[in-house]
Amino acid sequence: MDITLHPNDTGALYLQLYKRIKTLIQDGIVQNGTKLPSVRTLCKQLGVSKTTVETAYQMLLEEGYAASKPRSGLYVIHHHYGQHPRVSSYPHNNEPARQQYEQNAKPQDAVIDFSLLTVDGESFPLRQWRSALAESLAANSRFIHEYGEPQGEHSLREQLARYLTNSRGAVCTAEQIVVGTGISNSIHVLSRLLGEGLSVGVEAYGIAQVRTIFEQNQLKLIPIQGEGEHHELTFEQLERSTLQALYLTPSHRPAGSPLPYKTRQQLLQWAQASGSYIIEDDYDGEFRYYGKTIPSLQGMDRHDSVIYLGTFSKSFTPALRMSYMVLPPKLMEKLNDLTHILTCPSRIDQWAMELFMEKGHWYRHIRKMRQVYRRKHERLIACIERCLPGKALVTSDHAGLHIELTLEASCSAERLIELAAAAGVRVYGLQNPDLPGLNDKPKLYLGFGGITDSEMSHGIQLLSEAWSPTWRH
Repeated sequence: MDITLHPNDTGALYLQLYKRIKTLIQDGIVQNGTKLPSVRTLCKQLGVSKTTVETAYQMLLEEGYAASKPRSGLYVIHHHYGQHPRVSSYPHNNEPARQQYEQNAKPQDAVIDFSLLTVDGESFPLRQWRSALAESLAANSRFIHEYGEPQGEHSLREQLARYLTNSRGAVCTAEQIVVGTGISNSIHVLSRLLGEGLSVGVEAYGIAQVRTIFEQNQLKLIPIQGEGEHHELTFEQLERSTLQALYLTPSHRPAGSPLPYKTRQQLLQWAQASGSYIIEDDYDGEFRYYGKTIPSLQGMDRHDSVIYLGTFSKSFTPALRMSYMVLPPKLMEKLNDLTHILTCPSRIDQWAMELFMEKGHWYRHIRKMRQVYRRKHERLIACIERCLPGKALVTSDHAGLHIELTLEASCSAERLIELAAAAGVRVYGLQNPDLPGLNDKPKLYLGFGGITDSEMSHGIQLLSEAWSPTWRH
């Protein structure tokens, strides 16, 4: 395919490229069903950046001039021929091949998942991580036959304490940190430290998918329905409760906004006065795209009331299965009698992460991922504003890996989720969908960490079509 840029053209390169391909399609020079060159091929052919080609292709997808076939590439769509490539243009010119292509191209068969749990796999620092694994293994080879410390390797905990102090505003030492194999492991340890049957408050209007884990560890969950438009927890409300602990995500609540400073002070005051604990889950606190990151609640605590939970799953990869928590000193004393229940990740992975942090790779990776996720965040909002104008209010505080949608629909959030699934798209709702008032304006949540640009645009377009019969007039 002969795609060239005219030397007299002006404007951004991606716009020039987009307009050039669009003209070729409209004029019939590039026929319906023609496979577009790969991003790498076109970059080399034109001498432009990967971002230039990807942006131009994304615009063609959004405008309906191309369609993405999984594991194959982009194919031209000429509106005169409808939505699928004609037989004569498809690489395998026979009826069975055409039928197979059209079957594969149906959106119902290709699930687009706006998962709240996945991360951007293409940005994983594979070379640096492989180097850290090899170097740390060589340096610690004499210890490879031994079990490690139950709390986690001390050298890793020192790096974590330094990172949490500098980047999250936490106040802790390596001795307070317990390294584990995920949130389930951390909550299991907490249930033994705090006592099974403990009453734990969780925000009723929450999306954190940890409730089952709490219940599996015999902790009694008490939904707390906040007050006001943003469902804020208040000191008076908590004072009337009999909670012994409160689970929160202060840096990034369901709508994306952090807990206000005044509310944080009130929560700490309640915890001190009642002798209760606040369990702070800081699962994506590193990702704030404008302004400074919000310091942890633990850093404000002066009375050892906050238990801090952190993980590498959002900021690095869930495949590592490595989490950590910072315990108040009074709970550390209890931990001495429970070391037999502690479960650490591989010593090799711990050594590698310690070296990865020591060499500065971790900090560079976080800075890079902020840029990656900021771009995705902006792109998702732009897609929604274009495809769902006036029908979806995006609530976001430019943080985290998901957004909240408030929809002008005449049905429940559960029905919208069903319609989305029927169209081949997965979206998510609140953990307590039966709360009063939710059906007036249903709320849904879309994660963008692990989704590609093409999936994002196509998915929002599919949602627009699937939900159109439900719009309020």
